[in-house]
Amino acid sequence: MATAASYVPIETYLRSSFEPDAEYVDGRIQERVVGELDHAAWQAAVQKWFWRHEEEWGIRVFAELRVQVASSRFRVLDVAVLENTGPLREMEQVIRTAPVAVFEILSPEDTLARVMEKLDDYEKMGIRGIFVIDPKSGRKYRYESGGLKHTEMAGITVKGQGHLFRMSEFEEFLQ
Repeated sequence: MATAASYVPIETYLRSSFEPDAEYVDGRIQERVVGELDHAAWQAAVQKWFWRHEEEWGIRVFAELRVQVASSRFRVLDVAVLENTGPLREMEQVIRTAPVAVFEILSPEDTLARVMEKLDDYEKMGIRGIFVIDPKSGRKYRYESGGLKHTEMAGITVKGQGHLFRMSEFEEFLQ
């Protein structure tokens, strides 16, 4: 995975298209690891599961969404769960408010250092539900206070309401 060496202004990044979408970290464009079939399948499964609850919980679910996590950092989230604040046409095109939750699906080429840096960015932004899924092992983790903890139960809070769920429920969409 190559990383551009020269400085790129934020405005240039925001006007540019990358295939697949790239991230912007402190003036540098960072190519993302492209997911394989199991990555895409898990991403779709998480998204489909949350779609079932969009109306009831007051959320919206998106894959591959650009989020400004800091003044000079833009990340592309595998799956983002946002609070539904109104019509889609009125939403920011690049999200600048902390999502309710984010799910990172690991790819074989991911490095621990790079994944942990992204998770730390999410936590600093104020995202409270940060989850990691390893498609190869099927293990699920929660990121909190700089560390990963294996978990099966997860929860998100939307408009003061807590919603608990088992992450194994996503697997019904992997059939």
